[in-house]
Amino acid sequence: MSQTDLFSAQPPVPSPADLADAAAEQAAALRLQLHHHAHRYYVLDAPEIPDAEYDRLFQALQAIEAAHPALRTPDSPTQRVLGQVLDGFASVRHTVPMLSIRTETDTEPAGAVAFDARARRELGLGEEAPPLRYACELKFDGLAINLRYVDGVLVQAATRGDGESGEDVTQNIRTIGQIPLRLQQWQRGEVAGALPAVLEVRGEVYMRRGAFDRLNERQRERIARGDKGEKTFVNPRNAAAGAVRQHDPALAAERPLSFFAYGLGDVQGWALPATHSGVLDALDAFGLPVCAERAVVEGAGGLAAFHQRVGAQRDQLPFDIDGVVYKVDDLALQRQMGFVSREPRWAVAHKYPAQEQMTTVREIDIQVGRTGKLTPVAKLEPVFVGGTTVSNATLHNEDETRRKDVRAGDTVIVRRAGDVIPEVVGVVLERRPAEVGEPFDLYQRLGGHCPVCGSDIVREEGEADWRCTGGLFCPAQRKQALLHFAGRRAMDVEGLGDKVVEQLVDAGLVRTLPELYTLGVAKLAALDRMGERSAQNLVEALEKSRHTTLGRFLYALGIRHVGESTAKALARHFGGIDRLVDASVEQLTEVADVGPVVAQSLRTFFDQPHNREVVERLRAAGVDWPESDGVPSAEVLPLSGLTLVLTGTLPTLGRDAAKDLIEAAGGKVSGSVSKKTHYVVAGAEAGSKLEKAQSLGLSVLDEAGLLALLGGVAPQSATPDLT
Repeated sequence: MSQTDLFSAQPPVPSPADLADAAAEQAAALRLQLHHHAHRYYVLDAPEIPDAEYDRLFQALQAIEAAHPALRTPDSPTQRVLGQVLDGFASVRHTVPMLSIRTETDTEPAGAVAFDARARRELGLGEEAPPLRYACELKFDGLAINLRYVDGVLVQAATRGDGESGEDVTQNIRTIGQIPLRLQQWQRGEVAGALPAVLEVRGEVYMRRGAFDRLNERQRERIARGDKGEKTFVNPRNAAAGAVRQHDPALAAERPLSFFAYGLGDVQGWALPATHSGVLDALDAFGLPVCAERAVVEGAGGLAAFHQRVGAQRDQLPFDIDGVVYKVDDLALQRQMGFVSREPRWAVAHKYPAQEQMTTVREIDIQVGRTGKLTPVAKLEPVFVGGTTVSNATLHNEDETRRKDVRAGDTVIVRRAGDVIPEVVGVVLERRPAEVGEPFDLYQRLGGHCPVCGSDIVREEGEADWRCTGGLFCPAQRKQALLHFAGRRAMDVEGLGDKVVEQLVDAGLVRTLPELYTLGVAKLAALDRMGERSAQNLVEALEKSRHTTLGRFLYALGIRHVGESTAKALARHFGGIDRLVDASVEQLTEVADVGPVVAQSLRTFFDQPHNREVVERLRAAGVDWPESDGVPSAEVLPLSGLTLVLTGTLPTLGRDAAKDLIEAAGGKVSGSVSKKTHYVVAGAEAGSKLEKAQSLGLSVLDEAGLLALLGGVAPQSATPDLT
């Protein structure tokens, strides 16, 4: 190919007219999208995209209009406050327009620095001028409301609407307990100031997180009952907005709404304070709720410090915010700076990283937790949300996954707040591809078996989670099984804690419980921060643990629903492990404290061949306990029906050992002294329990008296040696 041919093969350079046409088409498409999403957000209270995605579209349109001013149309979303008056509510024209404020999306301190520089430039302040004072507040995530008070009485409440006209929602706003129906008289020192003839208060109706959780729980209960038309809510903002726009005030009253005041509209017959912070203090004095998280600061450094401080506390706040707001504090300076287009020059919103973003689900994986819980996890197209890149989000359990109807290929909204595990909030059904798969079914997906070890999976009645039954065998549960096995109330292996178990498993030295008893000093001493002496101590603790009781051993196995007392009851009833392993559900329910759920859990556990294999291998490793014929009669148990209380330190018996002896003899150990207590066993440094026993005239035993009682000898009350 010649040079001429090569040159002629290049794509033509677009003409200015072509570029302008392309920009016009793109601007028109963006306007259509923004109008659609604004309608969904402001009018229907059913957004399809998170706020961050809307901001991105808005900024793209702003950029086009800045490059091509001729494309800036009067109906562009950049030229007016968005929102429409809802049919069904009377229209209210705002005396003072409810305008929005500029947003800085730079989440770093640069956003504060840029605003301070812009404000100083607008006011013509040179470098030698003192720093400006700013009022700093939170940017609430709710619904803007205008409250009109005449002579101190609430006469009207209206939504922002399109900024010029809103919706009359007075009856619904009256249901919010935080909003006073009559203002308090404002005190100026010792002199009561007259109430304004007219005072319009601007603020935000919102819903606290705890109230939102309770509301959704109630909604789920209604859905479960089959109530038609009920639904859960995506976030507190939508729940609050929907409540304000209910046509029936009784329905609005059912939703627990809150309110914060943050500004003024029309004011007549009242001398305003000189500063915005003074206005907020005055509103507080009138009895209106004003957020305590506010401050007056100086200069860009003060703004940045406020942004950083609130950001660190954001996740601990009881309500949602998506940024902070800076306002020039001096009202005279505000009037001097004035407005530009749709926003004041003297205020700005400085946002935080978005806590919600939109992305696509690649597939749904199933993870096995440390306790055997099976959790569906959405594998996502990576998305930056909450200050970090997220590629996985929890779906919690099968019911939640099916309720949200999340499927592979779906476009979803993902939320991440602080250190909270990212979760899928909901599905954007309008973007669901035609070839999306069937609703999620965990059992069918796994074929009834754990994806890690192949054990059966079960979901008990009333439980939300599926679980793996291979607790002693499943690699995913290995560390948890070892830690429980070594616990003080189980096999009591002193020195086998979190860090040692972590190293043993990660190094491949221990895969199952019986392998603990193959560890030698040399292997253990090679672990990080494990000297030869510590290794020797652990080997000795393991050796000591070989000789235990059947109750402790059963508890150490970590069988679901089998706690200490149930394990001891099973040991007393069956006397030996073989009879217990082969017992039917009916035989198991003959044991005190064992109902159908516990019996089925035991049967499921011992029906897994690998669980029985672990038990046999532990016995082969030398783990043993005294066995009996089982089902002892009440006459054989010397403490049957007796309640004892232990207090102080016994000479030779540890507290746990004494408790085990008492319970093995049929007695009950209580933590408190009452008239129903039969004996109090007291050792050195016994405290208030001994004093109460003496005041009630109860029998008090020392260690010798307890041992005599265990041997079937009726002891005399003794004065314990408390030295």
